[in-house]
Amino acid sequence: MKQFLLVFLLLGTFTAFAQNPIDGNWKGTRETDNGTFEVNYTFKVEGNELKGTWKTQFGEAKIENGKVDGKKISYSISFNDMKINSTGELINDNEIVVKNERGEMKLKRVKE
Repeated sequence: MKQFLLVFLLLGTFTAFAQNPIDGNWKGTRETDNGTFEVNYTFKVEGNELKGTWKTQFGEAKIENGKVDGKKISYSISFNDMKINSTGELINDNEIVVKNERGEMKLKRVKE
């Protein structure tokens, strides 16, 4: 019985510390009429909620209305009186594809 309890507690501990593969820092670039600019995201998954920030050379904003469904994500960014709704999908541990009305962008995991 003690061995079963020990195994149960160890499995519970590993599950509690398991990190979602979407968590972390991500970087992509977007081509615009004004040239190429870099986009940086910090994602944190809490349950099925996506939190974090979006940052470019023009400023920073919090992720709003973020949701996670398996490998799929959705969120909004409000910036300069605009609201941009985006969807995305984790392709592998190092790549997320994000889509919105401005097009598609590949994000690569930033290795720490």
